[in-house]
Amino acid sequence: MGPPPVVTGISPKEGPPGTRVTMRGEFLGNKAQDLIGLTICGCNCLLSAEWKSSNKIIARSGPCKGRGDIIVTTQSGGQGTSTVQFRGYHETIGPMKESAVWVEEAPMQNLGWGRRALSPTNYQQEDPLGLSVEGNDKKFPEDELIELFGDGSGDLTSEKFHPGWFLLQHHHATTLEDLKAGLAYLRRKVNSQKEGQLSFLKANVGAVMEQLDTIMSLKDQFEADMKSYGSDPTEKLETAIRQSMSEANKLFDDVLARRDRADATRNALAVMQRYKFLFCMPINIERNIKRGNYDLVINDYARVKNLFKNTEVDVFKKVLEEIDNRINHFKVLLRKKLQEMPFSLEERKKIIRNLVNLDAEGDPAWDAIVSHANYLEKSVANAIYEHSDRVKINCEDANKISKFIPINIKHLRSQKNGGSSPPQILCVEAICDIVVEQLPDLWRLGQSYFTGQLHVTVDVEKQSHFKNLVLSNMQHAMGAMKSMCSQDVEARWLLYILRCVRQMYASLIHLDLPSEALDIFGSFILDLRIQCLIALFKQGADNTVALSQKEMWQIEYLNEDGGVTRLPYLFEEIILVISKHARETVVACGPREGPLFNNSAHQIIYHNVIKTLFISFARCLQQLAFSGCEEAMDNDETSVSQLIGSPSGYKNKTNKHQGPTWEQCLLISLSNIRYTLNIVLPRIGDALKAQGYPELSTAIGWNSDWTQLETLDSAVLDAYLERRCDPLVGTIEPSMYLGGLEWDFDTEPTHLKPYAQEILANLIAVHAEVRRVAPALLQRILSHIIETIAEELARLMSCVTQFRPAGIIQARTDIILLRNALQTYSTSRASRSFFEEALDAIPQPINKEDQMRIEALLSKVATCMRLQLSCLISEVTENIRYLTADPERVTTV
Repeated sequence: MGPPPVVTGISPKEGPPGTRVTMRGEFLGNKAQDLIGLTICGCNCLLSAEWKSSNKIIARSGPCKGRGDIIVTTQSGGQGTSTVQFRGYHETIGPMKESAVWVEEAPMQNLGWGRRALSPTNYQQEDPLGLSVEGNDKKFPEDELIELFGDGSGDLTSEKFHPGWFLLQHHHATTLEDLKAGLAYLRRKVNSQKEGQLSFLKANVGAVMEQLDTIMSLKDQFEADMKSYGSDPTEKLETAIRQSMSEANKLFDDVLARRDRADATRNALAVMQRYKFLFCMPINIERNIKRGNYDLVINDYARVKNLFKNTEVDVFKKVLEEIDNRINHFKVLLRKKLQEMPFSLEERKKIIRNLVNLDAEGDPAWDAIVSHANYLEKSVANAIYEHSDRVKINCEDANKISKFIPINIKHLRSQKNGGSSPPQILCVEAICDIVVEQLPDLWRLGQSYFTGQLHVTVDVEKQSHFKNLVLSNMQHAMGAMKSMCSQDVEARWLLYILRCVRQMYASLIHLDLPSEALDIFGSFILDLRIQCLIALFKQGADNTVALSQKEMWQIEYLNEDGGVTRLPYLFEEIILVISKHARETVVACGPREGPLFNNSAHQIIYHNVIKTLFISFARCLQQLAFSGCEEAMDNDETSVSQLIGSPSGYKNKTNKHQGPTWEQCLLISLSNIRYTLNIVLPRIGDALKAQGYPELSTAIGWNSDWTQLETLDSAVLDAYLERRCDPLVGTIEPSMYLGGLEWDFDTEPTHLKPYAQEILANLIAVHAEVRRVAPALLQRILSHIIETIAEELARLMSCVTQFRPAGIIQARTDIILLRNALQTYSTSRASRSFFEEALDAIPQPINKEDQMRIEALLSKVATCMRLQLSCLISEVTENIRYLTADPERVTTV
């Protein structure tokens, strides 16, 4: 079996049914009998096929339409393939076209009843030379053709056809060579028609047979009619035709009327289809507005205006009027949206641009700026109104919020989310959020307006108005926040407000606002920093006053001044913690903030709050020192003399194992005061200076009295002396005259009189009490007591009216022993003078024997009372060394 056939070329490549197609290729058959199949575009064309050679076949195309392959089938090679395609199409047959069907050659005529034919013959005359006339754009003048050829014609179907007219009309620009080629083409075409009669009949044998049958049928029918109606049936035919025409008119009047209406409707639909964009514009506007496609609405409206703005058609005018109404409603909608808030800046600019493109009246951009400014002011007012009632309620419970320093911002945030934040804080935070969210958009919108980005006519005079709008809104927001902060707000919440305002201020700095606008919040931040500083130290003062509840009267620290409790250290810790936290939050400068203490007024405020802290600590110490006053007064016994039933051991029957006595509390308070003045205050001053605070030494009136501790020290000392000195001095006279004994006795004295022994015992008790707490206070306290005792002794001795020798010895021995024993603490000149005055009031010994007796008695008494006397003669430094070296001897009060 040989290779399959392949069609590689065809000529022509397209044509109507019956087109003579020449196919070229390879292996198209060895002979005519080898060709067993041929299809063109799916139509079988084997009957019209003429086998020329193994490389060429000629055939007529069938009733195909469209493009398809040419498939050749041979007995030797089977079904083949095609690399080219043939396109078939149907065309109208003209009068000069050879055809196997009947063609109406009569010209189109109007029917007798005034209506045109339904299907007129429509054909296009072919060029007989087969030449293209595309290059003959310039037509030959018809006047010259008439002059040359007279009444001739260039129409091929006309009886007056003239070839010269035809050539000049259609081919006046064609070259001679092309005309020769056209002539050769015409000759071949004529010869092919003559030579192809048999093939033509083969291809159209069916149509020819059908025509012959029709002619035979017509002949038979005509002969039958001749027999029935005679040789001249035209009258009857005419009558029948007229009758049929009348019946046809009756039958088709409605149909034709409906057709006219249909034609009118069709024309209307054609107009609507042609101008569909215009007629659908109103509904498209509504649809696009609902979808938010504002740009599409504006573009369509501009297109309609450009196309139909000068139309005179009533229908178009009516549609345009409806479109204008919809656009007016659209403008109103955009203006309403421009007033709505909140809106992003880009959306607002887009609405402004849409109104400008629609040629809206007024100045939509400026209206947007004003509405935005009004909304900002209204938002701040709503925030104030929303929290105003809650502020009044919450202020009553402001003191119930726990105090904590330093402040934990995250803890505050969690409390705020939990709903426990004060309404003032919520209000300030809401105002800050409003300013951060809306003020930048207002400023950017104004900048876009004045820089021409919104494509509107800019009124330069409105710049000052815009500036006033921005400043007024900022002042309004600042005033609202200041009013909230002016109420009773704790330090921790004030610091949280400062943090929020600083964040808001930092976001505004990036807007490139003028300095005048930024200074509004800058001054508020400065005031808020001062307020936070005051609140922090005020809270520290409150905590300092509350230290009185933490005092356990337990001596924990020893130094050269004596024992000290934890109270001074707790006070120092409060000040250092507050100062450190204030330095990190308030004193530290934020963006565009200056140092806080560069202003002398701020330094004065700082000195005042520090002074308040010191005064608070002084009040705390005062409260602690005099807290046992009433109880001590109630426990005082009426008897003041040891010899008449009340020992001088300072009994406290109701306070056993329950804490220190009031006198001991006074001593501890004195020790705390001296330690605070000498150690704590200088250390606090150095610490504050190291943290960058102003020096306290520069404060107006700064001295030891600035803290009121010196005054408190004197008051506490007086209270202790009153508690210890007055009872002690009050026992001297009763003890001196106990039993009615006077100084005019004759009994030889062997010891000190009881009053002198009791004075020593009482002083030793006081000495021991002071030494256990504050040895450094021994000199200060005992000197006052001894001075009072000496004065009392001088008074009593000056009141004695009569002395006997024994009395002189006794009296001088008592006074001399007391003077010598108390000499260590008799530092004042008054004490020594009082002792000398007492001795001067006593007569001198009568002789040397009495003097020797006095000296012997002094020696005896000193030997007997050496233990008691050693307690009073020991030095203060030795006592301190003694206490320090043996901690077990330190009595915990």
